[in-house]
Amino acid sequence: MATLVDRLDHVLGVAAATPLADTFGIHTVEDLLRHYPHRYMTHGSELGETEPPEGDHITIVATVESATLRSMKNRNGQFLAVTLAADGQRIDATFFSPHKLKHVVVPGRRGMFSGKVKYFGKRWNLTHPSYVILGGDDNDGAVVPAGRIVGGGTLAGLARGAVDASGAVDMSVFDRAFVPIYAATKDVESWTFMRCVRQVLDQLDDVTDPLPESVRRERGLVDIDTALRSVHFPDTAQDKDSARERLKFDEALAVQLVLADRRRDASTRLAARCPPITDGIAVEFDRRLPFELTAGQRDVAAEIANDLSAPQPMSRLLQGEVGSGKTIVALRAMLQVIDAGHQCALLAPTEVLASQHARSIRSMLGSLAAGGELGSHELATKVALLTGSMSTAAKRSALLDAVTGDAGIVIGTHALIEDRVEFLDLAMVVVDEQHRFGVEQRDALRAKARGNTSPHLLVMTATPIPRTIAMSTLGDLETSVLTELPRGRSPIISNVVPARAKPAWVDRAWQRIREEVAAGRQAYVVCSRIGDGDDAETGKKKTPKPEDGPETTAAVDMYDTLSSGPMHDLRVGLLHGRLSGDDKDITMSEFNSGEIDVLVCTTVVEVGVDVPNATVMVIMDADRFGVSQLHQLRGRIGRGGHQGLCIMISYLSPMGGSFARLEAVAATNDGFELAKLDLATRREGDVLGAAQSGSVSGLRLLSFIDDEEIIADAQDCARTLFAQDPSLADNPGIASMMRSAWRSDRVDYLQKS
Repeated sequence: MATLVDRLDHVLGVAAATPLADTFGIHTVEDLLRHYPHRYMTHGSELGETEPPEGDHITIVATVESATLRSMKNRNGQFLAVTLAADGQRIDATFFSPHKLKHVVVPGRRGMFSGKVKYFGKRWNLTHPSYVILGGDDNDGAVVPAGRIVGGGTLAGLARGAVDASGAVDMSVFDRAFVPIYAATKDVESWTFMRCVRQVLDQLDDVTDPLPESVRRERGLVDIDTALRSVHFPDTAQDKDSARERLKFDEALAVQLVLADRRRDASTRLAARCPPITDGIAVEFDRRLPFELTAGQRDVAAEIANDLSAPQPMSRLLQGEVGSGKTIVALRAMLQVIDAGHQCALLAPTEVLASQHARSIRSMLGSLAAGGELGSHELATKVALLTGSMSTAAKRSALLDAVTGDAGIVIGTHALIEDRVEFLDLAMVVVDEQHRFGVEQRDALRAKARGNTSPHLLVMTATPIPRTIAMSTLGDLETSVLTELPRGRSPIISNVVPARAKPAWVDRAWQRIREEVAAGRQAYVVCSRIGDGDDAETGKKKTPKPEDGPETTAAVDMYDTLSSGPMHDLRVGLLHGRLSGDDKDITMSEFNSGEIDVLVCTTVVEVGVDVPNATVMVIMDADRFGVSQLHQLRGRIGRGGHQGLCIMISYLSPMGGSFARLEAVAATNDGFELAKLDLATRREGDVLGAAQSGSVSGLRLLSFIDDEEIIADAQDCARTLFAQDPSLADNPGIASMMRSAWRSDRVDYLQKS
């Protein structure tokens, strides 16, 4: 018999277990059983895909409509051109062993076909797919991997968990009411998973349930043993749905347990109380503001001021649309902390953004940022900047300002959390762009507070987060939202240009930039990579690989092209992450001051960069960027009184899914709608893993879009369990679920940067 912790090579044998480990990282019985089917074929039905992404390995169930031998165009030989029908659509398939297959893959036969997607025009193709014929005139079939035939007579073994020497499987499994279809590859096909799962389940001991019976009964959940068996081989639709509901709840609860534990821990900490005062630097700053705060900014500022007045550390997420004025809200909060006699740290993900924050905050404060200087205001403080690329002297000065307390605000990148950085009295941490940083990094800054206190924490993001994501990835933070744009800000107009089909439109994009520059304004041209073609280690020219996809436009090449071509008479600048810190600062300063007309850059300008005179942005190879990245990038323009124009250029076919995604981005400026689109077009487990340390190792069934009720229920359940049993001593199963979710070694905070 077997248990969940048993190694698969002991249960299935080395030959069967090795491909699972190498391809999917599946090593134990539990790893395999947690590789759930992503859909099911119902008896007698076809099962297709609608516009699958190119390059994906997919499995479909289809009927052979036609199979024709054709001659190769460029070499001797023939291939079998097959048309498959599935779910009302037709899919082409090409086989390169035609004489072996022409008597097996014949019109009228139904099979399961698995291979890599390629597009030719509007139709997609499977090239030399593996397949299982699901019965023909003689009701037999064969498992045929790409390039060779394995076996040949009756398929036997799957239902009993056995497998013969040929790798054959039992056709009776395909007569079930629900046949599981798994995410697969050419090395481990869906039917291989079926065979392995069946074999494991036949040997599996009853699984002990970690959930208390009272929790299951209250929610009508099946036990975990039933769920793990039924999710793979359900007998009825109810079996399938009940199993998935239980497993979704477990995934949601595992995350919420970690977050509830973190909230409980935070509630026991002490923080410096920083109530607002009537005659401090914060009031003086408000008095000098040349504009009126929006109603939303005032409301959020009041929430934060109330948090800062409490003896427990604030933990608040401030999310808002690009340009909604988060920085000024955060600055007012920091000034309240300075009024109470303490220091603040602002952590930014890049040196460019850190430098931009330092410039803009000093500009907003004016003489209030000139602490210690001759003629400075009596309430003034210092604003120090600390980044990794600064000169030794500049770093030494910033470190001294931090440790002596002369700097009320210290701004920097991850360099701020180095051991040698010390504060006199750190009482507040502001983290810009939460998705770039993790819990360990925030905790490292918390550890720099004085005594037994913890600093107040304010996390800012310009990427709006749907409520379900906030509950599941940031559930230890209270949330404030800014949706109102400052007065005078115009919505950005966005257009998508199909460069191959409409090359003249690309020329028109350069012309639009020239028109804006002639009117006294500025523009960005954003590229997805730096370029120059040199390998950083060898110095040799890189050779593009076919799997890398179509060649993309590099920033250094675009700079050369524009400088010597369409914009030869304009002032063109270049900015990317490989430049030195000084060169980046000089370039950004020149662009800020209007000395550069057109800035060719990479995503170093994605967040925080504020040049009100920039009105046009051209994004090359826009399909290479995520939805949130595109929204962030175009938020850099139209920040003054002039209309912003974003032109997204793509060399992909206008008929593909990636182009449709770009058109969806162009159709709205609503960040929350785009956040939902982003969520729908990428794996939710990856969203979770990149957004929050301590999350489960990956969501498999839970959907942030569809399962809000389950997430909310799991949140309530986790908080109730901790309220009743703070140490979880009486709930060892629950404690085990939380430990399995807390996998800091799997965290990658820069995964999506």
